[in-house]
Order: sequence, then C-alpha cells, then structure tokens
Amino acid sequence: MGLPNKPMKSAALAVAMTAAVALTGIAPPAYADETCQSPYMAKITGQEDFVYVWTLGVEGLGDGQDKLVTVDVNPNSANYGKVVHSLSVGGRNEAHHSGFTDDRKYLWAGGLDTNKLFIFDVSADPAKPELHKVVTDFVEKSGGVVGPHTTYALPGRIMITGLSNNKDHGGRTALVEYTNEGEYVTTHWMPTDQNLQGAEKTGQFADGYNYDVRVLPRKNVMLTSSFTGWSNYMMDFGKMLQDKEAMKRFGNTVVLWNLHSKKPKKIFDVPGAPLEIRCAWQPDHNWCVTTTALTSKIWLIYEDDAGEWQAKAVADVGDASQVPLPVDISISSDDSRLWVNTFMDGKTRLFDMTDPHNPQQVYEKVIGRQVNMASSSWDSTRIYYTSSLLANWDKKGEDNEQYFKSYVWDGEKLVEQFAIDFTKEKLGRAHQMRFGAYALYSALEPGAKPFSVAQLDSRD
Repeated sequence: MGLPNKPMKSAALAVAMTAAVALTGIAPPAYADETCQSPYMAKITGQEDFVYVWTLGVEGLGDGQDKLVTVDVNPNSANYGKVVHSLSVGGRNEAHHSGFTDDRKYLWAGGLDTNKLFIFDVSADPAKPELHKVVTDFVEKSGGVVGPHTTYALPGRIMITGLSNNKDHGGRTALVEYTNEGEYVTTHWMPTDQNLQGAEKTGQFADGYNYDVRVLPRKNVMLTSSFTGWSNYMMDFGKMLQDKEAMKRFGNTVVLWNLHSKKPKKIFDVPGAPLEIRCAWQPDHNWCVTTTALTSKIWLIYEDDAGEWQAKAVADVGDASQVPLPVDISISSDDSRLWVNTFMDGKTRLFDMTDPHNPQQVYEKVIGRQVNMASSSWDSTRIYYTSSLLANWDKKGEDNEQYFKSYVWDGEKLVEQFAIDFTKEKLGRAHQMRFGAYALYSALEPGAKPFSVAQLDSRD
C-alpha cells in the first residue's frame, strides 16, 4: 500500500534534498508520514515514536481539562502502548483539530468553543511537549472568525480554517493566516453570493462555509471544504437532528483557490457537508478527495484533460439511509488506498483508489461503538484510531466509548496492537492525532531548525 520502504537516513539528507529543490525548482518525491499532513512539512520517514492526542476534557473525569496526551507507539520502546505524558491546558475549550508548523517545531491546537489556540513546542523533548503560547485574541484579530478548526502548514505560516463567526454564529466564515510563532497575518473570507471575489460559481451554492484546507503546490491549488457554524456544532446531536432549521445550516461547497494569491477561483457544489480533504501525493496524480457527512459519498476534485478542475461524486460510503456519517479519511502515500471512518456504525472502510474515478470498497472493520479520526503512517502499515467527534455529538451511555487504538495493516486485514481506554484512564475524549519522532531533531546541528520544503513549484 505504501511507498517502498527506503527511508532517508537522517534529517541531514532531507536538508540536502531541500537545498536541491530550492536550486532546481523540482519537487522531491512526496514521502508521507501522516498522509493527511501538509507537503511543506518535515517528514517522518521511519517509525514514529509518539502519537499526540488532542483530547477533550470531561467534567468530573480526572482534572476535567482539555489536554495533549502523548502515547508511545514505538514497538522497541519499554513504554510501548502507554501514555507517557499528559499536559492540561486549563478548562474545556472543545478541543478539536491540531497541526504542525512546516519546521515541525510547534504543534498548533484549537478550541472550537473558546476560540483559543494552543501552541505546543514538541522539538525540545518530543516525549514531553511544552505549552509555548496561548493565542486568546483569535476572534478580535481575525475580524470576527469563530471556531478555529484545521491548522495547516504553509511555508513559515499556519493557515487556520474557521467554522463560524461572532455575528450570528452561523456558517459564514474565513481562512485566517498566522506566523509559525503565533502572530496574526491576515484573514481570507470565503466567497459568497453577495461577494464572489472573482470566483466562478459552478453550481447552486456559494455559502461561505468552511471546514478543512489542503494544497497541491505544484498545481498552485488550495481547496477548502464546508461544515456548519457554532450554533450547530455546540448543539446536542439528537436535538439538532430533530431541528429542521438547524439541518439546513450545513455547507455544500468545495472552493478551489489560487494557492499563491489566496484568491478563490471556483466554487463547486458538493452537497451534504464535505469534511476532510486529502490530496494525492504522487506527482502525476492531480486530484483530491473528500467525503460528505450527510449524504455518505466520496467526492473527487480533479483536473480534467483540458486542464480544468471539476468535482463529482464517485462512490457511496455504506448505506446513506442508515446515516453512517463519514467523518475522517486517510490516504495511502502511493494514493492507491483510502481509509474512510463512519462515526455512527463505528466502522473503518478501505477503498481501492487505483482508479480515483471509480473507488471500490475492499475491506471494512468495526473499530468501536463510535469512531472518528484515522491516522496512517507514511508506509501505510500502521493505522491509529480515536473516538470522539464533538462533546455534544458523541454517543451516550455505554456507546460513548473513548479510546486510542493502534493497528497494523498486514495487506489483508487490520490487526490490533493495543488500545487505551481514555475514560478508564481519566483522560477525556480522544480526538485528533499527530505523530512525533526523535529523528526529526536528533540529526540537526545545535541551534539549527528542522528543515521544511519551502519551495515547490511556483507556477500560477
């Protein structure tokens, strides 16, 4: 499923490759660690040592606070399969997504409710991240954006997707750009019918909603998806499902942007709340995929033979009438496979993406009573899962399982390696995962920064 197992020997080699890129303008092979991460990031090219789990606090459970939980996932470690560190950040913020800076020094993590951004330093000691900075004026600086969601690495920058706004707590929102160190740069508002900003509206919708962001640098393409606003994601799930007006408040678009200018170019109709976006890694694969939570479909956003970008539904995920609720996806580094998690039935499904225009499901497995996030290693042999969707959307009672689980894909099936019960350990609700490794920093000269691929192809 993955690329040939020929990892770089050290970060020093990675630095040399990056220098060559800068001189030639040719992108290096796209080696992936967590294959959902930014191509501008430094890569883990061997065994990851840790998984950082951004975790929601639960009132009355442990200290009740959101926290960054560090799990040792190296089979050669004496602490394999154990929590080795936990850093509480104070209160409950609706901990959700996180992402590294391009140099992988900092891990940014957001709170959907309080709008705080927590910046952790993971470089000094990858086993014990430190809280470097807390950004508390995100709404003020951004011009009213609420719900910091995806934190995505650009060269020297973090691009943050917002889910809502402070005027009506609806879905009208923006992209917000920061420096790696946490200084506000600018806000890029999503196109709407009232202000298309020069974008081509290809269908019915230009709703201004946002959720995820991904890039294909060599094609000068940035894509954003769409979800819902604060008024919905902070509502009880069962109550929302019975609220006809609330169910109308979901995004139905994927927006194609000029990556360099940050200007929207095309707005595609992708009905039913398209969530995570994953882009192909291989240099001849000009496409990305997303799944729609409410309509249970895989959508392909691709460049056609004429050089125009298009969007179309290419596969069903389970039985839409049963509302399986596709949530997270993880693509293999050779683009041949796509893992799709469905929250309601607790399943992960594997799709053959050899023909991205015609994905075929080849495997499925129940991970738990509920499942949300999936993270795949760069060689696609190790897959990790977590359970929590949103505090008010998680299942109730015995179905409210909260866990971190590690599996190996043996080419035919998932084989469980270990599981950590986050409720039993009084940690909270396990949400998003990011990987850490000593190798990212150990080969560097004292005082040097980890490398990043800061130049790919700059063509417009």
